[in-house]
Amino acid sequence: MHPSTVSRALSPAMSHLVAPEVAKRIRAAAAALGYQVNVTAAGLRTGRSGLIGVLAPDIADPGFPPILSGVTEALNAAGYAAIVVDVGTDPSREQELVDRLIARGVDGLVLATVVLNDPVVGHCLAASIPVVLVNRSDSGRKLPAVVTDDEAGMRLAVDHLVSLSHRRLGHIAGPQDVSTGALRRAGFKAAAARAGLSPQTILIEAARAYTREDGRLAALRLLDRKNAPTAIVAANDLLALGIYDALGERGLKCPADISVVGHNDMPYVDMLAPPLTTVRIAQREMGNQAARLLLDAIAAPSARRERVVLEPTLIVRGSTGKPSA
Repeated sequence: MHPSTVSRALSPAMSHLVAPEVAKRIRAAAAALGYQVNVTAAGLRTGRSGLIGVLAPDIADPGFPPILSGVTEALNAAGYAAIVVDVGTDPSREQELVDRLIARGVDGLVLATVVLNDPVVGHCLAASIPVVLVNRSDSGRKLPAVVTDDEAGMRLAVDHLVSLSHRRLGHIAGPQDVSTGALRRAGFKAAAARAGLSPQTILIEAARAYTREDGRLAALRLLDRKNAPTAIVAANDLLALGIYDALGERGLKCPADISVVGHNDMPYVDMLAPPLTTVRIAQREMGNQAARLLLDAIAAPSARRERVVLEPTLIVRGSTGKPSA
C-alpha cells in the first residue's frame, strides 16, 4: 500500500480522502503495531501544530460549555485539537496566557474573553496570529467575531413584557466594559422607548460581574428604589438566578409579584422554580462558526475579516406573567 494512502488514513484532516474500509484496516493495523502519529514531526513538515488556543472568561459559567462544544466539534472535524485556558477572575492574565499559547505554537486563537477596549486585540494583531472572537466583540471591531444580536434580544424581552401589560421595567445590566453588557443595556433602553414607556418607569442597575451573587446585589438595589419595577430583564441567566435569590429574601413571588426574563438560555434554567423565560442565543452554533472562521483565516491569512451576527429567540416559560393588580 502506498505510504501516502497510509498517511492520509491516519490523519483526521485527510482520512476522508481514503475509502472508509481501507482507512479502517490501516488504523487497525497501526493500533496492532502500537503506532502513534508523530505530531511534532508532522508540524515541522507542514509548519502547523494542529493546535488551537481557546480562552474562556470563566469555565465554570454554565453558558460557556455549549460554545466550547461548538468550537471543538468544528476543530476536531478538521483535524485540530483545542487547548482551553480559563482566564478566571483576573483579566490582567489574558495577555500573558495568549503569549504562552503562542509560544506553544498554536495555529490560531478563539477568544471569548475580550472587553471593549482590550489591549490584547492590538497584541494579537501585532503577533500576526489568526484570531476570532466569540460571544463578545472589541469596540473597534478590529478582529473577526461571531456574536448574537444583543439589542434584538433585549427587544424580544421588552416586547414580551409590554404585551403582558407591564409598564414599569427594570434591567440588571452586565459589566459595561464588555460588549454584551453595554449592547444589551442600550438595547433595553431603545426597546423601552420604542414601546412608548416613560423614562421615569425604566430602572437600571449594573452588576459588576456576570455572577449569581452580583445579580442578587443588583436586584436588591433595584427593589429598594422608588416605584420598583413589576418585571426585570437580566443581561444573562446567572444574573437572573440572583434576581430569584433577591425576590426570596424580600418575600416576593415570581411571577405573581415580579416577572423575570433572563438571557442566553443556559442549561437547566428550564428546571428552575418557576422555569425561566429567557432569550435563547445559539451558543453551540456560535462556537461552531467561530471555529470555521478561524480555520478559514488559517488557510487564507489575507482574507477579509468577517463579523457574523446570529439572531436570538425568546423562550417563554413560567417566570413571566401579567402584573398583579
